[in-house]
Amino acid sequence: MNKLSLYFRLIRLDKPIGILLLLWPTLIALWIAARGKPDPAVVLIFCLGTVLMRSAGCAINDYADRDFDKHVKRTAERPLTSGRIKSWEALAVAAVLSIVSFLLVLPLNTLTKQLSLAALIVAGSYPYFKRFFAIPQAYLGIAFGFGIPMGFAAVLNQVPAVAWWLLLANVFWAVAYDTEYAMVDRDDDLKIGIRTAAITFGRFDVAAVMLCYGAALAIILVCGWLEGLRAWFVGGVAVAAAVALYHYTLIRGRERMACFAAFRHNNWLGAALFAGVALDYAFS
Repeated sequence: MNKLSLYFRLIRLDKPIGILLLLWPTLIALWIAARGKPDPAVVLIFCLGTVLMRSAGCAINDYADRDFDKHVKRTAERPLTSGRIKSWEALAVAAVLSIVSFLLVLPLNTLTKQLSLAALIVAGSYPYFKRFFAIPQAYLGIAFGFGIPMGFAAVLNQVPAVAWWLLLANVFWAVAYDTEYAMVDRDDDLKIGIRTAAITFGRFDVAAVMLCYGAALAIILVCGWLEGLRAWFVGGVAVAAAVALYHYTLIRGRERMACFAAFRHNNWLGAALFAGVALDYAFS
């Protein structure tokens, strides 16, 4: 039971915020692709797949960062970093979760299965981008948003332009919330040489976060409007914008715990956007 508890912590099931940040964009894509009436079986497959792939990503990330995390206060006691589980165990957990996730998409069309393999490659390579890419959060946005083109593919058997625009919006959103996250560890990351958006943006970090929020919401608003979404959807975007403005009050002082609170609060921004989409289809 102790070992299972360690695996539970390895894949962050005790911290579901990451799952939610993947889930909201995926659900938005499914609802738009299906015009508000997605197949419940497809929704279940994508929800379970989101949990599994995020969990696998955490295991891969901890394996890649095992020599760095020991120097960061927030991550020093993670199961792999602290030596309570071994590197091969983390890789085995990631492999099993990835295989089960792929089995889930087998009932779906060929295009969706092909995109799932691309998603696995992106997710597995993300941790290594922090070694050389100045804004790895942008790559994270692709990894966290790959459920968007997959959702459209599962419903329509094609990936229309709106899916790629929504993926771009997700990249901007991910840069915003993960920069808030990176602001928590900035001092530690500078010492060990990890590259993050918080370091790249420097003293313009708060402005960059807010600009990214603005770009993400603007793209989502235009996409939804062109897809025929109106009052409820616009209301959802307005609530999401209010949430983003609240985040400014949290991060402007650049205090560690306030920045972390802003990051976690992005769940409500995503929930507001999805609620706007779902309610607009439900009442239109």
